[in-house]
Amino acid sequence: MSRKLFTVAVAGATGAVGNEMIRGLESRNFPVKSLKLLASSRSVGRTLKFKGEDIAVEELTGDAFKGVDIALFSAGGGPSLEFAPKAAAAGCVVVDNSSAWRMDADVPLVVPEANPHAVAGYVKKGIIANPNCSTIQMLVALNPIYRKYGLRRIVVSTYQAVSGSGKKAIDELSGQTRAMIHDASAAVSVYPHRIAFNCLPHIDVFLENGYTKEEMKMVNETRKILEDSTIGVTATTVRVPVFYGHSEAVNVETKTPFDIQDIRAMLASAPGVRLVDEPSANVYPMAIDAQGQDDTLVGRIRRDESIENGLNLWIVADNIRKGAATNTIQIAEILAEKYL
Repeated sequence: MSRKLFTVAVAGATGAVGNEMIRGLESRNFPVKSLKLLASSRSVGRTLKFKGEDIAVEELTGDAFKGVDIALFSAGGGPSLEFAPKAAAAGCVVVDNSSAWRMDADVPLVVPEANPHAVAGYVKKGIIANPNCSTIQMLVALNPIYRKYGLRRIVVSTYQAVSGSGKKAIDELSGQTRAMIHDASAAVSVYPHRIAFNCLPHIDVFLENGYTKEEMKMVNETRKILEDSTIGVTATTVRVPVFYGHSEAVNVETKTPFDIQDIRAMLASAPGVRLVDEPSANVYPMAIDAQGQDDTLVGRIRRDESIENGLNLWIVADNIRKGAATNTIQIAEILAEKYL
């Protein structure tokens, strides 16, 4: 029996995540019949390669999705709000990487390792949302623990790479670093303060409750994905002078007692997880090892001896791949295999 093939569009194709989506579709051998690459009018005429073929970038418009089966969006929240419903109305299923649709009650929010069944909810609006990059990697690691022992509370502190802010932030960190090495002034544009040799406890805008929008994304998305509003979640998100790879210090309190060796064994066999945990040999997850990988690296696993049923983990993943492009493609794979 032949494998069904799909017409696929990538919206925001010329950005860092869009580029990674194109590479991922090829490397994962997604069943593509034809590929449309969409971006703003500024990029029209550029060509990008897919399976050795040069494909011209077309303008992202409401009419661009005629005949498209699946569209992977990484064009930003505004374009997603405008064009995702138009794509869905044309009969296309959208998998959106922005924050625009994540908390819509009629749009499933999916981490394939945690709640693949939620993909079925695409029928309500024709849209599936990809979670925040930091939420994705945390739940890849915590899902098996949650399923067996339950989670009463999660305390997470993130150390997020500048690539999460886009190419301008990457260029700014690079430029500031060179300037400081040469004892020159470092221009500040993307962030409110210098990021080189610094840490900023400020990602996205501050809200009335004192948290940032990024921090509340992790709170609300975690509860939606695990379908459990009773979990206490608190987050502090920090931008650090790293180009690629988000790191997280995660402390959880489980509902029932756990065996630490069982936790290790579960994570060693969990989908999408690579256990990296030999601290006596200086082996633990690092951003430089996660870069370019699809796995979520987990280590520094130990009891929190200050509280009953407490557990500490250090979780690292490539924010452009598993935190964005790869997770989006994995959602599309479930969609293509089971529902279309």
